[in-house]
Amino acid sequence: MNKPNDFLQGQTLRSLVLPAVLGASAPFALLLFIILTKEDVFESWMLAPLTLIPLGGAVGGVIFYLMGFVWFPFGKQKLIAIILSTIFYFVALWMAAVLAFNFTGRFD
Repeated sequence: MNKPNDFLQGQTLRSLVLPAVLGASAPFALLLFIILTKEDVFESWMLAPLTLIPLGGAVGGVIFYLMGFVWFPFGKQKLIAIILSTIFYFVALWMAAVLAFNFTGRFD
């Protein structure tokens, strides 16, 4: 019988932390750069994008790692998996940004 976590194929949580941190660090650094270079002071509404957008990047990073290096490790399948997971990463970032700015009411 299949367990609920069979799709991870024995992956431990420790091996998924690095892809999650790498996936979240780029959008977090970009958001910090944008916020810190503005003349306005840090406001409380900025906390939602600073948490939700890197969370979307972390999910995209984990999916990228699993698809490109665990589920499809060889050949043409790996190339297709990397291309699709890259697209998924940017879609996850975009959806997290829409969600974060919808929560704050600043979706202009």
